[in-house]
Amino acid sequence: MNSILSKCFLLTCVATAASICVSAQYNTAEKSIFIRGLPETMRIWHDSFMLAGDKEPQWRYDQGVILKGMDDVWNATGDRTWFSYIQQSMDHYVGEDGSIKGYKKDEYNIDHVNNGKVLLMLYQVTGKEKYRKATQLLREQLLTHPRTKEGGFWHKKIYPSQMWLDGLYMGQPFMAEYAKLFHEDKVFDDIVLQFRLMEKYARDPQTGLLYHGWDESREQQWANKATGNSPHFWGRSLGWFGMALVDVLDYFPANHAGRKELISILDRFAAAVTKVQDPATGLWYDIVDLKDQKPNYPESSASCMLTYTLAKASRLGYVGEKYHGAAERGYAGIKDHFVVDSAGSIHLRGTVTVSGLGGNPYRDGSFAYYMSEPVITNDPKGMGAFILCAAEMEKGLTRNIAKGKKVFLDNYFNNEWRKDATGTEVKWHYVWDERDNSGYSMFGKLFQKNGAETILSSTRPTAEVLKDASVFIMVDPDTQKETPNPNYMNLEDATAIKNWVNSGGVLVILGNDSSNNEIKKFNILPKMFGIEFNEDFFNPVLKDQFEMGTVITPDESPIFGSSKKLFIKELSTLKLSAPATSVATKNGANIMAVSRFGKGTVFVLGDPWIYNEYLDGRKLTPDFQNFEGASALVDWLLKQSKKTEE
Repeated sequence: MNSILSKCFLLTCVATAASICVSAQYNTAEKSIFIRGLPETMRIWHDSFMLAGDKEPQWRYDQGVILKGMDDVWNATGDRTWFSYIQQSMDHYVGEDGSIKGYKKDEYNIDHVNNGKVLLMLYQVTGKEKYRKATQLLREQLLTHPRTKEGGFWHKKIYPSQMWLDGLYMGQPFMAEYAKLFHEDKVFDDIVLQFRLMEKYARDPQTGLLYHGWDESREQQWANKATGNSPHFWGRSLGWFGMALVDVLDYFPANHAGRKELISILDRFAAAVTKVQDPATGLWYDIVDLKDQKPNYPESSASCMLTYTLAKASRLGYVGEKYHGAAERGYAGIKDHFVVDSAGSIHLRGTVTVSGLGGNPYRDGSFAYYMSEPVITNDPKGMGAFILCAAEMEKGLTRNIAKGKKVFLDNYFNNEWRKDATGTEVKWHYVWDERDNSGYSMFGKLFQKNGAETILSSTRPTAEVLKDASVFIMVDPDTQKETPNPNYMNLEDATAIKNWVNSGGVLVILGNDSSNNEIKKFNILPKMFGIEFNEDFFNPVLKDQFEMGTVITPDESPIFGSSKKLFIKELSTLKLSAPATSVATKNGANIMAVSRFGKGTVFVLGDPWIYNEYLDGRKLTPDFQNFEGASALVDWLLKQSKKTEE
C-alpha cells in the first residue's frame, strides 16, 4: 500500500469527476443519488479493504456487498470507473494462480464465500482464469462445509450446528450463479433446501418473521430449549435473508420445481416484514417488532436491505405491486433519516457495526445485547446495502414503461457455439446472458430496466413464434465459417417476418461487414422494406485509433435526440429505396435506416454495434456516447412497439 495518500487523492478525484459526468445523464439529483454514494465509498476503501483495528487488508464479506452494488451501477451507466474499482479491489487479493490472500478454507466460514459473486462477474467479463480458479476454491469449501443433520450449512465451524439468516446471503446467491455457469444442476436442489430449513426452523408462526439464528443442538445459551431459536428478530439478518431470496432467483432455472417454493417463501417473508415497517417513517427498527421499546432505533442497513428486497421482488413480479409501495416508503425514509449529502458525496448514518450470537466475549442475543452494539456512519455493510437499494429503486422508476412487452433476440440465423471451461458446448456471440466483450448482456439490461422481458429465440421465426414478440432483433447472420450448418434466410421466413412487421412488429436488423456475416441470401429480408446491405467494409479502424470509427448522429434525431458521437467500426453501408429513410450517414454513406411498413417499424444498421465491448466503457475513450446512444435506441424501439397482450 505504497503512496496511500496520493492514491487516495487521485482515486477520489477520478471518482468524483466520473460521478459528476454520469449524473449529467439524469434529469434530477433524485435519480442520481445512487451514483453520488460511490465516491465516498471509494475514498474510504480506495485500494483494498481495511476496517478499524486491521493491520492489513482482510478478505471480508462487507466488501462484496459494496462491489455488488457497484456492479449494478456499472451496468446502469456504462462507466468504466466502477468496473475498474471492482477489479482493482479484487486483484489486491486474487493471485495469478487463483489463490486468495487471507482466505482459509478450513475455517469453514460461510461469510468468506460472499465475495465469490464478484469473482464470478470478473471471470465472465474478462475470461481470466485466475478468477475462475478463485471461485473454485470457494466452491470447494461448500463441498465439505459442515452441515446440520438435515443438510443446512453451519454459519461457521466455530458456531457448530447453527444456521443464521445472514449465511443464506453469504452462500446461496454465489452457489446459484456458480451452478448456472458451470452446469451443476443438482446444486439448485441444495439451495432450495437451505431456504426451506431456515424457514422451517426459524420462522415464528405468529408473526411470520424469522429469528436471527437457529441452533439445532439447543446447546447455546441464546437458544430456546424447545425451538433452538435465538430470542429476537434482528433487522439486518432479515435483510440478508430477503436479499438472498431475490438474488438467488436471478439464476434459478425457470422450470425447476423449487423455484415456485422459493417465491412462496419470499411472498410470506414480504407479508411479514411489511407488517413491522414503521408507518411513520417507512423504516425498520434494529429489533423490528419492538419499535416502542427504548432504546430501540431505526437502523439503516436493515431498512436498505428490506427496501431492496421488496422493490426487486415487486419489479420482477414475484410479489404483488403493493410491496413496491412499501419499498417507496422505505426509500423515502432512508433518504430523510439516514442520507447526508455533503459537498456532492453521500454519507450513510445509522448502521449498527455488527450483531452476532455466541462467540467470545459471549453474545446472548438479548435485547440489551443488540442495543449495546455501536451505531456508526459509513459502515461498509450499510453503504453497500444503500448502493444496492438506490440502484434498484432507480430501476423501479421505469419498471412499467414496457411492462408486458417481449424482446426476442434471434438465435436461429445467428447460432454460434463454443466450449466453456467445463468442456460443455454453450451458445455465445451476441446473446443476452453473455457478459464478455461479444455478449449482449448490457444491451439486454437496457430493455429490462424498462420492464420488458428479454428472450433468446432459437427456433425459426414463424408466425406462431413471432406473435409473442413486441421487438425482434436479428444480428450477424451466420456463415459456414461460424457455424457448420448455418440457417440461411429464405423467402418463406422473410415473408413471415414481413407479415409480422406489417401487423405492428418492430424489427431490428444489425448486420456486419462483408467478411463477417452472410449478406447475399440475408438481403431477401431487408429488401422487403427498401433496405439492402452493400457488400463493403466501411469505417475501418487501426488498433486503438478509435476516432477512425466515429459516426455522428444528426441533431434533433427522432431516435437519438441531441447529436451523439458513436463508435461504429467496419460495417456494411446501406442502399435505400422507399419507404426507407436514412437515420445516420458518414461521408455520404448510409449507416442506419428506418422503414415504416404497415403498422410496424424496421431499424437497420450494418454492424452488431451495441455489444458489451462498446457499451461497458472499458475500451472506448469517454468522449464516445455508445451507452447513451444505445439507451436512446432502446427507448425509441419500445415506444414503437406494442404489448404482446394487445
